[in-house]
Amino acid sequence: MTNQPSKPGFTGKKVALGISGGIAAYKAAEILRGLQRAGCEVRVAMTKRACEFIQPLTFRALSGAHVIVDDYAPDNPDPIAHITFSQSVDLLLVAPATANIIAKFANGVADDFLTSTYLASHAPVLIAPAMNTTMWEHPATQRNLNRLREDGVRILEPDAGEMACGTIGPGRLSEPEKIVTAALEMLSARERAGDLTGERILLTVGATREEIDPVRFISNRSSGRMGFALAEAALARGAEVNIVAGFTSVEPPAHATLTRVQSAAEMHRAVMTRLKNASIFIGAAAVADYRPVNRAEAKIKKSSDSFELALERTEDILAEVAASRSRDQLVVGFAAETNNLIENARAKLSKKKLDLVIANDITQNGAGFDTTTNIITIISKDNDKALPLPLMSKRETADRILDEVVRLRGLMVHSATSSTGSN
Repeated sequence: MTNQPSKPGFTGKKVALGISGGIAAYKAAEILRGLQRAGCEVRVAMTKRACEFIQPLTFRALSGAHVIVDDYAPDNPDPIAHITFSQSVDLLLVAPATANIIAKFANGVADDFLTSTYLASHAPVLIAPAMNTTMWEHPATQRNLNRLREDGVRILEPDAGEMACGTIGPGRLSEPEKIVTAALEMLSARERAGDLTGERILLTVGATREEIDPVRFISNRSSGRMGFALAEAALARGAEVNIVAGFTSVEPPAHATLTRVQSAAEMHRAVMTRLKNASIFIGAAAVADYRPVNRAEAKIKKSSDSFELALERTEDILAEVAASRSRDQLVVGFAAETNNLIENARAKLSKKKLDLVIANDITQNGAGFDTTTNIITIISKDNDKALPLPLMSKRETADRILDEVVRLRGLMVHSATSSTGSN
């Protein structure tokens, strides 16, 4: 293990390590040691099948604690361990996670200690799958994984390579170092609570609609999922959230102030009216770039084989916000692209003078409109390196975006304090 965070940051953090029955079970010992080196206290739970690959004694020796396989076993010191064990940890990590254990988690089956622990725990959950390529790619497994992602479980995708069965493809357990790093990132995330207290976030969400006539309109496929995930994450971190939303197909989070609009012009007016009271602006809405020059007052009848529609540009809300903001306001934009992702996103960052741009290639599986997951690259004005992130739930994506927002706000406050001090 290399490049692990120093112990003080994770001392006292409690991790439950679940091990299910796959050939990669032996790698769990290295994962346990990596977590311990970071300062974590690790307790281990194993399925009965996992014990056929590696004995509980190994993990008892490494962890210094009783390894639970069956909470009804005579040697178990705690008769309700699935409750006390699960509710006293900061993270539940399952590695390796077989197709069987993933299916049980996804469908709420609790027929052993590990599955009961999953249902009884309030802690964040990280799963590192390992299985045969065909099993990994099977629609049932992918369906179960998507259900877990929707439930907020983080899935660490398996590596590709040759496996014990001789198959070559995706399905190998991720390297222990990568699993430990992901676990420590999730533990760090629990410290986020309250880090946006005092911030007032103005957030645009969803799709605008530009009417052609009383029946037809120009719009796009945006559902509002990503924007509402940002709102939910920001509220959980202590921010005051004011949402200006166009059309959405999902429900907004509670406790946010919500203003509904339809057109780009309406969204523009709502945003500019509220901007002076915001410390952070996030433009997550998919605003129509063009609208009809003239809206027909009555439904346009089908009278010929062709129809010409004259369009004009709509208001550039993001550019105007960036141009009119005060010195202490942070501006974040999104760039949904189908090609030249980084190049186009950097151009948007520069042209519109943004602090941060979130780029995503909507042609990738799991990253398009109205999906529950996303794949993004974060690009900030103060960093030449783009930060690509893997497939994850939109709620988790939201927190990773807000981590960067918090970092930039910290730099902004520090700069303002230094400037004041020098005067």
